Amino acid sequence: MNATDPKTDLQIYIQDARDALLWKLDGLSEYDLRRPLTPTGTNLLGLVKHVTGAEALYFGAAFGRPFPEPTPLWIFGEAEPNADLWARADESTEEIVGRYRRVWAHSDATIEALPLDAIGQMPFGIRAKQTLHRILVHMIAETHRHTGHADLVRELIDGAVGHRASRANAVPGDAAWRQAHHDRVEQAAREAGGLV
Repeated sequence: MNATDPKTDLQIYIQDARDALLWKLDGLSEYDLRRPLTPTGTNLLGLVKHVTGAEALYFGAAFGRPFPEPTPLWIFGEAEPNADLWARADESTEEIVGRYRRVWAHSDATIEALPLDAIGQMPFGIRAKQTLHRILVHMIAETHRHTGHADLVRELIDGAVGHRASRANAVPGDAAWRQAHHDRVEQAAREAGGLV
């Protein structure tokens, strides 16, 4: 087994989450990228916008290396509530995805430039001072969490599932097998819930 340094390991995991999140957008219409599929409005482009703002804050502003483009976050009152969780009609997909890629390049430059024990200053919270290591772990978890949301939204749109395009079909079997499996899980839930 070849050993790698901890920073490289962390960078691999954050990039894996970034790539998976953007893969969830592939091949969809503008409508499907933006439409809310949960009662709270969760949508694919909104998830990308949210993670973009979080990375700009955590790897940029926190270390005195602000991202040079505006990325207002509603949590600071810079924008209306949840403004970073949906895409307006006048915001293009290319603009949103392009900004995300530029933010992650900016984030990667911060990660490369600083040691893992470098201290960042967050503008909120009980842990306002955090190491780059802790922030990397947080952003890996944050990005994978929102990629999980994107997994569900994408499945609701067109049935596409999986972590990567190369393994797009994480659920075995064809549509008939999946429906039978779904029905079996539903039946078990009904039996356990005393509904049958």
